[in-house]
Amino acid sequence: MDFRNEKWFDEKEYPFKSNYFNIDGHRMHYIDEGQGEVLLFIHGTPTWSFLYRNMIKELSGEYRCIAVDHIGFGFSDKPDGYDYRPEKLAENLELFINGLSLDGFNLIVHDFGGPIGLSYAIKYPEKIKRQIVFNTWMWETASDPGVRKINNIATKWIGRFLFLNMNFSPKVLLKKSFSDSSKITSKIHAYYKNVFRNKSERHATLGMAKSLYGSSDWYAALWNNRHLISGKKTLFIWGMKDVFFKKEFLEKWKNEWSDFSVLELECGHFPQEESPGRTTAAILGFLSK
Repeated sequence: MDFRNEKWFDEKEYPFKSNYFNIDGHRMHYIDEGQGEVLLFIHGTPTWSFLYRNMIKELSGEYRCIAVDHIGFGFSDKPDGYDYRPEKLAENLELFINGLSLDGFNLIVHDFGGPIGLSYAIKYPEKIKRQIVFNTWMWETASDPGVRKINNIATKWIGRFLFLNMNFSPKVLLKKSFSDSSKITSKIHAYYKNVFRNKSERHATLGMAKSLYGSSDWYAALWNNRHLISGKKTLFIWGMKDVFFKKEFLEKWKNEWSDFSVLELECGHFPQEESPGRTTAAILGFLSK
């Protein structure tokens, strides 16, 4: 599913060659740029590999940068009726990583990409060299009143209408996640909205919204095994003005990790968009140590 011929698409923003990996008879899109030590980028919702474009343009000069689009997102197929729970997307990621025979790589995660990507690290800790963690979580959510409120909307007709008919996740929630609205220009916003062209292609965003609460037991199981990866060198990059993933989340990570550094940024949920320069510089510094 290629959008390069659409009027809103500018090759200069996303100048990468497309690659595809077959999963369940569906095409999962990914980009693979540069040579050397591997950096694997995992996105959440409602984003795709486009989120990491600025970093990849810089980092691919020294590293092999691989960024996936989960099934249901970006350039990947978006089948109706697919299992869009993060558990399933984590299974897909495992097939992808093992299919490309990746080993000794650096894992970069954000949002739902946190539990999705770190679940692989927990299962194969010996394959992960270092971890770079943006605003995310990996613990039970069922006890969170805010999550229960979201679930109450997402699982009813109003949630289905908002996410499928109104494209609510990229149109509204994504924009609300920025602390500096000037960073989400109409041109950039188009890359997040327009990859979900119609109702039939928006089931992944609804599925993710439902799984924020519905997959709580899976997140809890991951957290119970955090000791398998909490000693690995980790860089936390955190947007401190995130209205969803607050600074208390960062403190929870720090309390459990033993070998880490932190970059706190005065931005919202997407440091990759609001502060790409500082973010990339921090990653280069971290990797070169």
